[in-house]
Order: sequence, then C-alpha cells, then structure tokens
Amino acid sequence: MHDAIQIKVEGLSKHFVLHNRGGVRIPVLERLSFELARGECLVLDGPSGAGKSTLLRCLYGNYLASEGTLRVREAGSRALVDLACAEPRQIVSLRRTTLAYVTQFLRVIPRVSTLDIVAEPLVALGASRQAAREEAATLLDRLNIAEHLWRLPPATFSGGEQQRVNIARGFIARLPIMLLDEPTASLDAANRQVVIELVREARARGAAVVGIFHDAEVRESVATRKLAVRPVAAAAA
Repeated sequence: MHDAIQIKVEGLSKHFVLHNRGGVRIPVLERLSFELARGECLVLDGPSGAGKSTLLRCLYGNYLASEGTLRVREAGSRALVDLACAEPRQIVSLRRTTLAYVTQFLRVIPRVSTLDIVAEPLVALGASRQAAREEAATLLDRLNIAEHLWRLPPATFSGGEQQRVNIARGFIARLPIMLLDEPTASLDAANRQVVIELVREARARGAAVVGIFHDAEVRESVATRKLAVRPVAAAAA
C-alpha cells in the first residue's frame, strides 16, 4: 500500500444491540469503504442520525466495528494498525501519536488551567512544558480566548469558549490524522474562519482530515472530497 494512504476502511459495518429491549439490533453503518491520503480532507455528508459521528468514533477506537477493517497508519511508521482488532495499548498509543479527535464538547479534569489543558498533548509527545505552554498561548490567542482566562479552568466558560479550547487542544500536537466532529457548531463567523485556516494548514503539512461540519460554508471551504453516509434500515431481533 502506498505510504500516502493514512486511512483505509473496507467493508465497515456497525450495529448496536439493545439488550434491555429484547435484543433489538440497530444497524448504523453498512459495508462502508474508503481511503484517505495525506493532505486530503474528507467531509462526511448525510442527515442527522446517519452514523457520521459513529464512523468517527470507530476511527478513534471508541466503538468496535461489527464487521470490516479500519486501518490507520501509525505516525513515524510504515505499519497500518487495524482498529477493529487492535489491543487497548495500541489504541492508547495511536491516540497519543497519530489520532487527534476534536468534538464540540470539552471534558477535562477540574481545576487544571486552560493553558495546561491545551498544552498537555504536546507535553505527552516529549515537548518541554514551557514550549508547550507557549504554543498553547499562540493557539488560544488565535482562537480569541482572552488572556485573562488562560490561567483559569474552563468549566465555567461559555459553550463557544469551551469549544475553542477543545479545538486548540486537538490541533496543538499536529498529529497526522485529524477527526473533527462538528468543531464549528457553536462558533461565530470569525472563529469559524480560524478553524477553516487551521484545517487548511493541517492539510498543507500532510495531515489526513475526516470531518463533520454542519455549516455549509465551512464544508465547502475545507473539503477536498465528500463521503455520503446514509441511514441504514432498522432490523428486528
């Protein structure tokens, strides 16, 4: 397989079984296949409930595939790891070195400052805390988070501020695969434009990006191509 390919998904299916409802089987994704190379941004296109976020969670290792393979190229390696059968330690390692996952929800440890929350992924890769904090400050400033907030925990921030903190944390380590789940959902026009620029810069450095964007302008601004994700008919037990 050519080294440019960062993600290769073949025959991916995902269903959930509701054991408290008599074993009803809920199919979400069915026989989905695609490849993604360095420098591409694949936008997932489909209605709410079609399984777009489920696909991202499968690519991050949060959900186990029911069928098929999800192979991602580990950073600094020619190896492709199949998330459908990877060991937990492999998934943890990939999240540190390879996979960035940005959602619209910020979940953090209370009492940790915003600056350290954003800096942490870079520290985990071996950067000094001072260098990581400087990079975090640059991103927070770029995303219009007021400097007097940087030393505070983000628990009391507005939804839009928390989302921008999450974006800064996701982009700081410049990982080779970016998974973006509606990162602009609560943002104003100025901050949406910053996210567009960050995605374009990630692509320019060779990152492969998979994203869900509710805003049509953002979708058209960042996509190199689109993948249609359509609802699957429900199945009985």
